[in-house]
Amino acid sequence: MQPLRFSLIGAGGISQTHLQAISTSDMAELVAVVDTRPEACRAVSDAFGCSAFGSIGSMLRTCHCDAALVCTPPSTHPSICEELANNGIHVLCEKPIAIDLRSATSMFETARRANTILAMASKFRYVADMVFAKQLITSGVIGDVLLFENTFAGHVDMTRRWNSNPEISGGGVLIDNGTHSVDILRYLLGPLVSIQAVEGIRHQRTPVEDTVRIHAKTDRGVLAAMDLSWSINKQSPWWVSIYGTCGTILIGWKESKYKRDVDSGWTTIGKGYDKLQAFRSQLDNFCRAIRGEESLLITSDDALASVEAIHGAYESMKHHNWVQVNAYPPSTLRVVS
Repeated sequence: MQPLRFSLIGAGGISQTHLQAISTSDMAELVAVVDTRPEACRAVSDAFGCSAFGSIGSMLRTCHCDAALVCTPPSTHPSICEELANNGIHVLCEKPIAIDLRSATSMFETARRANTILAMASKFRYVADMVFAKQLITSGVIGDVLLFENTFAGHVDMTRRWNSNPEISGGGVLIDNGTHSVDILRYLLGPLVSIQAVEGIRHQRTPVEDTVRIHAKTDRGVLAAMDLSWSINKQSPWWVSIYGTCGTILIGWKESKYKRDVDSGWTTIGKGYDKLQAFRSQLDNFCRAIRGEESLLITSDDALASVEAIHGAYESMKHHNWVQVNAYPPSTLRVVS
């Protein structure tokens, strides 16, 4: 089959790994790049031999594509994704899919009416070690899971980046990295029922939070703790830890392993976080979903639930309390004591 023709919307930092994934895939080819910065467009155009455009409108008038990768700041996602969908283009959009639930719902409704696929990019679902860990959990190897822990904490200067402008980003480290955290939790252990977020010191003195701890509880009673920060390096080889009644699973940056209580040693299950493998698997899953060959690993309900959970976390931070999260649909949030 001929590869699907892709356009890239936004040629910033995160787009570079998407481009690497396309360059190694036989299911996709890049035919266009759109960015308001001519130099960024030119760099991608020269590297991939594709057409360059300063606007989506000019791209749509002169270039045919089947699908698009949207790698622009979150506040722009609704208008861009809906314009692409209304022109019959399938969209893989970087996380967070939107900065509020109303916009996210509108985006998916537009895609449904246009008979196109809209998917939220969620790279960690596609990490090979993560997929294997889910299989171990489902098979009951470590018994009933009681506790989930996740850490995304590394020092990054955000003072001059759009991520620290709440009108563009929707918030700080909570929406930026927390979107991944709650989606990993949901992927491995099911829907959330309540969430609490506590903000730390704003070391970087930005208008948004730069250190947050999230607590959550799933519908099966699993407790979760997630540490997010742009201002500390939390030194640990494991970014996800899952503790069950009969054993433990550790997903690491360079190695992943599990150990049952009856085992004398650990069993290695993978070589850790392979970023390119995750992006390539995500792209291939998206392409196969467009072709009707398989289902998306992350559904529209998954994407909407992540937006809802993050909204609940911000409500919790505002009211200093736990917030109930009722899995989408329908969406209702209320502060609980």
